[in-house]
Amino acid sequence: MKTLYQKEVVDEIINRVNKLSPNTQHQWGKMSVEQMLAHCSVGMQTATGEKFLQSGFFLKLIGPLFKSQTTNDKPFRKESPTHPGFIIGSTEGFGKEKQKMVGLINKFHQGGEAKCTTNPHSFFGKLTSTEWSSLMYKHLDHHLRQFGV
Repeated sequence: MKTLYQKEVVDEIINRVNKLSPNTQHQWGKMSVEQMLAHCSVGMQTATGEKFLQSGFFLKLIGPLFKSQTTNDKPFRKESPTHPGFIIGSTEGFGKEKQKMVGLINKFHQGGEAKCTTNPHSFFGKLTSTEWSSLMYKHLDHHLRQFGV
C-alpha cells in the first residue's frame, strides 16, 4: 500500500505533477488541469486539517461501508462522485495551483502522522493517519491518471 508518508511515493507523485502543463487535457471527467490541481489541494487541506467538510446524513451513514477502499491497492474508478466542497469553479491559474498542491503534499509528508488531521473524512468517517495518507495518495493518483500522467 502506497502512502504519502513514504518519500519515494511523494517523489513519484511530484514527478508526475511536474509532467503536467497548462495544456494537458483530461481523459475523462469535466475538470480542467487547473481545476484538478485546486481540487486535489482541497483534498490535501482536509488531510492536514486546514479544511473540514461536512456531509449529509445519508453519506455519513453509507460512507463507512466503503472505507476499505482507502487502504486497498485498487485505484479509484473513473467518474467517481465528488463532494460539493471539492467542486472547483475558478482557479488562480496553472502555476499557482501547481505550486500550492506540491507545497501541500510536501507539508503533509514532512508533518508525518503527528500532523495528520484527526477530523473525520466527509464520506468515510473516522480514519487513522495511515488511512488518510493512503487515501490522499489514491486521490492524487486517480486525478493524475485522469490527466494521463
